[in-house]
Amino acid sequence: MEVNPPKQEHLLALKVMRLTKPTLFTNIPVTCEEKDLPGDLFNQLMRDDPSTVNGAETLMLGEMLTLPQNFGNIFLGETFSSYISVHNDSNQVVKDILVKADLQTSSQRLNLSASNAAVAELKPDCCIDDVIHHEVKEIGTHILVCAVSYTTQGGEKMYFRKFFKFQVLKPLDVKTKFYNAETDEVFLEAQIQNITTSPMFMEKVSLEPSIMYNVTELNSVSQAGECVSTFGSRAYLQPMDTRQYLYCLKPKKEFAEKAGIIKGVTVIGKLDIVWKTNLGERGRLQTSQLQRMAPGYGDVRLSLEAIPDTVNLEEPFHITCKITNCSSERTMDLVLEMCNTSSIHWCGVSGRQLGKLHPSSSLCLALTLLSSVQGLQSVSGLRLTDTFLKRTYEYDDIAQVCVVSSAIEVES
Repeated sequence: MEVNPPKQEHLLALKVMRLTKPTLFTNIPVTCEEKDLPGDLFNQLMRDDPSTVNGAETLMLGEMLTLPQNFGNIFLGETFSSYISVHNDSNQVVKDILVKADLQTSSQRLNLSASNAAVAELKPDCCIDDVIHHEVKEIGTHILVCAVSYTTQGGEKMYFRKFFKFQVLKPLDVKTKFYNAETDEVFLEAQIQNITTSPMFMEKVSLEPSIMYNVTELNSVSQAGECVSTFGSRAYLQPMDTRQYLYCLKPKKEFAEKAGIIKGVTVIGKLDIVWKTNLGERGRLQTSQLQRMAPGYGDVRLSLEAIPDTVNLEEPFHITCKITNCSSERTMDLVLEMCNTSSIHWCGVSGRQLGKLHPSSSLCLALTLLSSVQGLQSVSGLRLTDTFLKRTYEYDDIAQVCVVSSAIEVES
């Protein structure tokens, strides 16, 4: 009958602790009215409690800090810090101690040890300390693997390891929407929601555009010559609250001519979000490259380059149109026709030849109109005919103008 030898006790002890900042201690207030049996006893106890704020004892605001009592939550974008200590619990000298810390995720294994060199010897009651840091970039299960190898006085090589498992949660929910303007501009709305259980200080939310675009942030207003955030001076985002950020992207000059003929999926850029929590812990997230489907304009695109906002009744006004041949192969021979509506009348010759328009090229037209009706009027009635294919392209509701009376009544 075989008997398994007893498991040998290790001479070294391994301890792993997460390093986090303390939190503010909050006291749950217990109050009663003066006519109740305790009278002013509970209120007096709260006033004497050193953990409450003077004058605000019932608001659960603390002046004291409390050390972390558990592992706590770890969120994507934060920095995970841990303290690793190997202590010699024996009464003999241990040699060639090697401590290794790896972080195993669903996709990779990372070495977090500050040094991979072995310690020559460790005397009794002495320890080897190490602090590791890692910016968390994946959601899901993470396993911290700490391995210790050493040699006893008798020359026996020993080895053991411990596993520490924790979950990484998502701190923010980010949703994006794209809006295409009549021009080549693209508006991006980013909805950011705090899905943690504590407030966040939003330090920075910016859009890093792709090489095709310049970006303008539309999240501030000018007051007394200074730019003030539309969210106020306190950029705190409470749990489960959502905030909308707006950006305008305009094609760079070298890409502006091609903007009207781009088809398929285009890359816009990526969002860079930086926040702080609790006592200043920093977190940062970058989204993947945001993509949008370029709008389809068919073979011919008509866009407005210039149009007034307000015009006078029965007075001519001018607009500038841009016509782009979106075809990459075929030259067009275009004829422009202008059809009057009940309120908008075109001034000029209808049915005129615009000439040949080569593939991926554009031309600008200056046109004159006149409105006979007041109010917000729609510019309609442009027709482009390709004489090669005998195909007509109709353009209605191109834009709107506000028509006002030019007569001014002076009160006597």
